[in-house]
Amino acid sequence: WITMALCFLQVLREPVVQYLAGSEQRIAPFWNIITWYPTGEIFNYLELRQMLRAQGHRFYTHSDTEVIVHLYEEFGDAFVNHLVGQFAIALWDRNAQRMLFVRDRAGIRPLFYTRTAGRLYFASEVKSLFTQPEITRRLNPQALGEVFTFWATLEPHSLFEDVYALPPGHLMIVEGGEPRVSRYWDWEFPKDGIPDGRSVDDWADELRERMIDSVRLRLRSDVPVGAYLSGGLDSSVITSLIRNFTDTPLRTFSIGFEDAEFDESAYQRDLVNYLETEHTHVTCTAGDISQLFPRVIWHTESTILRTAPAPLMLLSRHVRESDYKVVLTGEGADEVFGGYDIFKEAKIRRFCHRYPDSTLRPLILKKLYPYLKYNPAASGDFGKQFFQQGMEYIDQPFFAHVPRWSTTRRSWRFFSAEMKSAVESKVGYESILRLLPKDIGRWDPLNRDQYVENHTLLSGYLLNSQGDRMAMANSVEGRFPFLDHRVMEFAANIPARYKIRILNEKFILKKSMAGLIPDSIRKRSKQPYRAPDSLSFFSGGKPVPYVQELLSEESLRTAGYFNPAAVGKLLNKGANGRIIGFADNMAFVGILSTMLLDKMFIQGYSAASFE
Repeated sequence: WITMALCFLQVLREPVVQYLAGSEQRIAPFWNIITWYPTGEIFNYLELRQMLRAQGHRFYTHSDTEVIVHLYEEFGDAFVNHLVGQFAIALWDRNAQRMLFVRDRAGIRPLFYTRTAGRLYFASEVKSLFTQPEITRRLNPQALGEVFTFWATLEPHSLFEDVYALPPGHLMIVEGGEPRVSRYWDWEFPKDGIPDGRSVDDWADELRERMIDSVRLRLRSDVPVGAYLSGGLDSSVITSLIRNFTDTPLRTFSIGFEDAEFDESAYQRDLVNYLETEHTHVTCTAGDISQLFPRVIWHTESTILRTAPAPLMLLSRHVRESDYKVVLTGEGADEVFGGYDIFKEAKIRRFCHRYPDSTLRPLILKKLYPYLKYNPAASGDFGKQFFQQGMEYIDQPFFAHVPRWSTTRRSWRFFSAEMKSAVESKVGYESILRLLPKDIGRWDPLNRDQYVENHTLLSGYLLNSQGDRMAMANSVEGRFPFLDHRVMEFAANIPARYKIRILNEKFILKKSMAGLIPDSIRKRSKQPYRAPDSLSFFSGGKPVPYVQELLSEESLRTAGYFNPAAVGKLLNKGANGRIIGFADNMAFVGILSTMLLDKMFIQGYSAASFE
């Protein structure tokens, strides 16, 4: 404790770095090196300890954290290349008078920073930065425009002005008072195709072995480990691998809905019976969503366009109440193995562009989105118009995403005149190009689609709003076997035709699990996890009280982000149960979450004040 106190005081004496409360600090017993490590995990720490001991390093604790400082002593900045895990790390080297920040490759753990008055502030949550009165609280109009286009802010923006997020797979060195950011890892794909030297069976066999290893590593814990079970393929893979290839007792948790359109309970029961797991099922109501939503925004610290995080927060609460602190989940499988409908949609749209007169086109389109109550492909003329969006971008690497971005961007009509003026010249589809590799045009089209999805929706939206944040809101640690960088690198080399075979998504993953999960799940069509959106916020033809207050003309005018008249019409539409399309639902949830952000982070209200 004396050493810890002295080391901490040494950091505070330095003018460049100010440590903020809000994250766990673990200090290794070295005078010259201090690490800050906000509840991350180094899964391969046992192997690293053995390797470092063989090179003469002496360990003082049994913590996974201590390997970080030994690796830094041995390999310098390249130490991060040896880590398998999910982490945000700050490391102070007193001898060199330098600070090193590192974020994990997939962007599971957050790390924010800002500079003001000659100091650099950093924390794992923006709300920690805002404990300092000298840091200005303002929403960033450009970042807000990015969310209402791409679903997420583009690196390195956060939603707050002058507050930045260290991008996934990056490190930042602060030396001489100036920060330098560089990339240490990226998800790269082969150029000009992949040789056909391996059979699909060979790929499937090796994929299964790599997934077994990833799951085993993430079961390392000094507390019991559970797993989420959604009824879909991804969570079924994780739970089946735990059951069949480890000695860990299988404890599972799932969420269901009163509304049959969103409920997957029948598939969940199939897998529970097949695996004979001890299981907890939670049913989420519309009232649960509206009640939890302010707390959801308090933890996401960002505008969101769907209510899907709220049920996951409810589920993590039940996990914690069951005395479990760690769960394995299936996030990342759709990005890594081509599971999203957007990938199949892009494949069809490229086919339509090549063969515009094909009579198969209407039949193929109708195979998309069978789970949607209001399917855009169901109507011939509307479907044709919808799927022809963005054909002028056919040669751009972001072509697949234009229909979704166009639908999301329709929310701009609710912006105030000032907001529109602030974002129109700064946010366009081409904004994404600065994040893409120069040679991405030489990749297979599906690989291009995967890369763009990974650098927008995965790290900036799903992991932020549905993954890490909703679990940690109840002090539950989520672990993500599909986002092991070794699995991602292997999957990048799998031929695209084995990821999506005709329109069979995640074909190679399904093949690797033959005989390990029920055929009812292995052969079912993809149904993305969704939750009731705008209807959750109305009762008896009226908005719930806090929604009525936040979306009142006075509140909207004071905040200045949205046009009160336009939002008023949307609110009336919701009261009459007529918000049914994608665009209106996204707009409603996005506007409400932005107003909650303004109240809590700019004006200083607590999440509890909305309950």
